[in-house]
Amino acid sequence: MSTTAGNSKNPTGPVSPPPSPLSADPAPRPLVVAHRGASADAPENTMAAFRAGWQAGVHWLETDTQPTLDNVPVLLHDDDVDRTTDGTGSVRAMQANDVAALDAGSRFDQRFAGEKVPELATLLAELPADGRVFLEFKGPHTPDEVVAVLDVCRAAGVDDRILAQSFQRDVLSTIGQIQPGRPVGLLTEVWDTDPVAACREVNAVTYNPAGELLLAQPDPAGAVAALHAAGLAVAVWTVDDPADWQRMLDIGVDVIITNTPAKLQDWLRQRA
Repeated sequence: MSTTAGNSKNPTGPVSPPPSPLSADPAPRPLVVAHRGASADAPENTMAAFRAGWQAGVHWLETDTQPTLDNVPVLLHDDDVDRTTDGTGSVRAMQANDVAALDAGSRFDQRFAGEKVPELATLLAELPADGRVFLEFKGPHTPDEVVAVLDVCRAAGVDDRILAQSFQRDVLSTIGQIQPGRPVGLLTEVWDTDPVAACREVNAVTYNPAGELLLAQPDPAGAVAALHAAGLAVAVWTVDDPADWQRMLDIGVDVIITNTPAKLQDWLRQRA
């Protein structure tokens, strides 16, 4: 196992939540994050989608990383390649060179024929100087698989611009054991009884619920205020309806993750 990012066999205990890369971004809130890139305009989690987000002036991307059979981090949302490519099968059962041979564009639109499933390293090599990434560790990850991702981030020199996030709380704990002090975000589809305590357990600096989950709380604004009072940010996903954008603006969320980042940016400019 690589030790570039730390020694997962000798983990340290929990540490205080580190500063979030969100706090280093001077842009007005809420920040706009392109979900799987500008995925309404280009095939999700491809370089075409990421470039479309950057061309729209969006600094933050959201993407999903999973390991191949030979433990190369690639950017894919689903467990298998069936929905988004011309191949079939679990990405974790495929070698990286086999994943690289797939067409990840044609199913979206023939204009994108030949678009590839990118490696994480490919995205980070093209990341603009002001670019930042919400990087979801999709599904379970062994310590070796976590280290592989962190090694890629470190080699690219962008550790301070990556916010690792996951629904898998054990994965977030593993990240903290391997690389203490790394900012993480806690993704959730179920509202925690105590969101602040849930974040503290994994040293998360941001609580990231589904947008509809936050809006379903008895007092959404109060829930956001309580997280802010604890020094935590709130990032909601995946919000594409202008009526919901307005509600998120009203209750003070820090981040809106959307499939339509250019539209959200224009909408926010009109209200500035």
